Amino acid sequence: MELNELTNASGEWLRGAGPESDIVISSRIRLARNLADFPFLSRATEADRAAIEQILQDTISKLIEEKKLDPNTLYIKVGDIDQLDRMFLVERQLISRELADATGARSVVIDPQERYSVMINEEDHVRLQVMQSGLNLQAAWEQVNRLDDLIEEHVVYAFSDRLGYLTACPTNVGTGIRVSVMLHLPALVITRQIEKVFKSLQKISLAVRGLYGEGSQAMGDFYQISNQITLGLTEEELIAKVADIVPVLIDYERQARDFLIRESHETLHDRVSRAFGILRTAQTISSEETMHLLSSVRMGLNLGLISDLQIPTINKLFVHTQPAHLQKLAGNDLDSAARNIERATYLRRHLDGNKPNGPTQN
Repeated sequence: MELNELTNASGEWLRGAGPESDIVISSRIRLARNLADFPFLSRATEADRAAIEQILQDTISKLIEEKKLDPNTLYIKVGDIDQLDRMFLVERQLISRELADATGARSVVIDPQERYSVMINEEDHVRLQVMQSGLNLQAAWEQVNRLDDLIEEHVVYAFSDRLGYLTACPTNVGTGIRVSVMLHLPALVITRQIEKVFKSLQKISLAVRGLYGEGSQAMGDFYQISNQITLGLTEEELIAKVADIVPVLIDYERQARDFLIRESHETLHDRVSRAFGILRTAQTISSEETMHLLSSVRMGLNLGLISDLQIPTINKLFVHTQPAHLQKLAGNDLDSAARNIERATYLRRHLDGNKPNGPTQN
């Protein structure tokens, strides 16, 4: 399998399937691990980094030979690909910006269906992440736990009987687990309840981040909810903590959507129709405006205000209209103005023939 084969495909988290998928885009579990025989990356030499990368590459190769991993598993040395391909992988949520922007020996292992990726030499020696469409944390945990066990058959992790897994960042010490759920919450944003929800989450030690994780903005009304600490709780307890709060957030969003339908139906329908109209007819459009308008359209589709359009199509457009994806799809580098034109063309091509439903009487 080659990197370019991912360009036209849609990964696991874009399927638009799974429980509560109208609001929950994806469930992700990430594990941070380090090899016992090497220092943390902040103190590692270039030789250390290269040795870590080689050990883990050999491990992945053995797992493929043993038929424990898909033979089409993709192994990419991130330092060997250009900036456009690195940003493509960031937009795809297969690597972090930190791994893309780092220097020295570093790699990523990618499942052909994009259900998991393994980052090598990011903040820790190993970062495993598994993604499931919709609200499906248990399935994500089972998969990442299996992957972790497979790798640990061939390497020795840095582990303390008192502290648990040792990690570069103190907030990850213990289980090394980060449990996160990506939600689409446009109605809470429109009704101006989103800040109140965030403050409540912070009180119970849950972090709120944007589409691309730590330090990113909440584009398109997408928010990632995750645990902030890992020490002192088991993996199952941390998963349960996030799993217990997500249905509450889903209920808040549904209530806000019901309120908008009930109290502001014409205004909501106008918002969705205008957004859809701009996306279908624009000759040039920025990434930020596209995300904002697609958010309204996705909500409108889930509320029955738009016909003949599928959620996976909208989910794909959120990603495929990002700068690196557009350039990969176009087959050449584009400056900002050219990207805006190409983005509008791409949107018209994929949305042509669809239309909003007519307003209904309440």
